[in-house]
Amino acid sequence: MTQQYDLVIIGTGTAAMVAAMRMRAHGRTVAVVDFRSFGGTCALRGCDPKKVLVSGAETINLARHMQGDGVEGTIHIDWPGLIAFKRSFTESIPKKHEQAYREKGIETLHGKARFIGRNALKVENETLEARHFLIAAGAEPVKLGIPGEEHLATHEDFLNLQRLPRRIVLVGGGYIAAEFSHIAARAGAHVTIVQGAERMLPRFDKDLVGWLMKAFDALAIDVRTRTTVEAVKKVNNTFVVHACSNGRPATFESDLVVHSAGRAPALEELDLSATDVEVEMPRLKLNDFLQSVSNPAVYAAGDSAQVGPPLTPVSSHDAKIVVSNLLEGNLYKPNYLGVPSVAFTVPPIAAVGLSESEARERGLKFRRKCENVPEWYTARRVRETVYGYKTLVDEESGRILGAHLVGPHVDEVINLFGLAIRHGLTANDLKSSIFAYPTGAFDVGYMI
Repeated sequence: MTQQYDLVIIGTGTAAMVAAMRMRAHGRTVAVVDFRSFGGTCALRGCDPKKVLVSGAETINLARHMQGDGVEGTIHIDWPGLIAFKRSFTESIPKKHEQAYREKGIETLHGKARFIGRNALKVENETLEARHFLIAAGAEPVKLGIPGEEHLATHEDFLNLQRLPRRIVLVGGGYIAAEFSHIAARAGAHVTIVQGAERMLPRFDKDLVGWLMKAFDALAIDVRTRTTVEAVKKVNNTFVVHACSNGRPATFESDLVVHSAGRAPALEELDLSATDVEVEMPRLKLNDFLQSVSNPAVYAAGDSAQVGPPLTPVSSHDAKIVVSNLLEGNLYKPNYLGVPSVAFTVPPIAAVGLSESEARERGLKFRRKCENVPEWYTARRVRETVYGYKTLVDEESGRILGAHLVGPHVDEVINLFGLAIRHGLTANDLKSSIFAYPTGAFDVGYMI
């Protein structure tokens, strides 16, 4: 029997929840489909569980820094206990999400979806027809195309480890590698990062990443840049990573090798050719309204669209745009101005707006202020040796063009700069604001 809907959504993460609820609120018939547990990447196997593990790393970091200054005794991470704490956040989510959908009259289907026509798809043995489809299926690790790739664990495998291995190799040097290395090293593992680029965290400011590397060094994390993995072999219970490091052969032995080399939209199994949806791998070809350029019935959001930054708030924003366009016609375009990004190392590093190189490439005239300030109160209070900032302010208008922060509390403070950029506030607007003291936000006036 064929079921018919106004909207069928592939995926059950942030974008799916926002879109489904809004469409139902306008009386539209909606179905959601997922072959995995309902809840999506962020809630089940991404941002939220990761940040719980970061809490353990933050606690250890603060206790160790404060040793001898009123704090005595040693503490350690109980890995099974920390994983159990993480599960207390994730285990109830699938049931709650599915119940929330059903209470709103949204059909829930379990299984892999594949298109069989421009307005139809199959889920297991059931056919669904719809006026529109929203692809919000998230992302998956990119294929590396190396021998032994099947031996690589995913970020999800890491988040579910019941026992922390003694030796871990992370392949790639972006968000996942930076965050997981700080967690694992503070839990007692020996961590090696193999990064093909010339530095860690290439999406963040070079100067600030340089200051952050002091934290990697303090944890004895072995960061190998300009190093490309060529193969992974399993020898008994040990993995051997074969690489080329600065033109020379290198090998690393490990008990676990984690894929942290990037993610791409999970599109492969959807059979998009059957629905005439054009793809320029690894992305869908979309117009300015997040709609397929070749099949107007299909839209995409979040990681499946990969138009904006790959962040949870962007998924929510995309979903709102898509629903507005479905209800009112294509009138709305996504606006990613002032979206902050954070890597939850300990301490964290954050950025919003233009980088220094982007501002120069655009020929903008701006004031640049850049300081490494571990002597400021915010850092000294917690004995943190990594604290600094770089800000860019337009010379003519005084508006904030970009902000780059590293150190304690910058994951929260960066939102003030994001607010300023999105709403056109000036440096004087921020300087004239009265922030609570002593807090990290109070430092903003000195950063611009």
